[in-house]
Amino acid sequence: MSTQDSRIIIALDYAETRLALDMAARLSPERCRLKVGKELFTRGGPQLVESLRSQGFEIFLDLKFHDIPNTVAGACRAAADLGVWMVNVHALGGLRMMEAAREALSEFSAPPRLIAVTILTSLNESDLRGVGLSGDPAENVTRLAALTQQAGLDGVVCSPNEAALIRQQAGNTFCLVTPGIRPIGSDKGDQSRITTPRDAIRLGANYLVIGRPITASADPMDALERIENELKLQ
Repeated sequence: MSTQDSRIIIALDYAETRLALDMAARLSPERCRLKVGKELFTRGGPQLVESLRSQGFEIFLDLKFHDIPNTVAGACRAAADLGVWMVNVHALGGLRMMEAAREALSEFSAPPRLIAVTILTSLNESDLRGVGLSGDPAENVTRLAALTQQAGLDGVVCSPNEAALIRQQAGNTFCLVTPGIRPIGSDKGDQSRITTPRDAIRLGANYLVIGRPITASADPMDALERIENELKLQ
């Protein structure tokens, strides 16, 4: 399997760059991609991304840019300069912000894939009411996914529970990246809306973001292989 075939993005949710690099050394860039989020990027910065890329990994830079359009456009250009495979913005930043991000990346001959976060998988309906959003998570996710598609982005981050709704709404070319993936028997962690890898693909996901079920395993490659084998049963 080449990286281009892999559906699995492993979340390097570490507070220290050393731990992230140690984990990367135990993984294969031919079998997965890696996600670098806010805490790890704040610790390790561009140098960490460059180090992971030098090992052959394609990187999803998960910083969820959310600011005025010009600022987000500049941040997306900086991410493209790092050579990352995928970058994201927050759909709640609005149509003009997302269009500015897309236009900034169009300047590059080989731009990263650009997706938007809809509703965080840790939020439930009560949480949404608390920040002034009416409706349940699915209603908010599908509305923001439609806005993202209107802005011309490649896809969205969404819970597997909303993947089928978005796939039906947006069609087959819209990219769906799903966190909240837990193989059977794994701890739920801090995610409210979760499902198994096999079910997430069945519901329409293109890529699965998986962290602790792999990174907390005594043998990360064995854990990765078990998930790969589950997906082969599709």
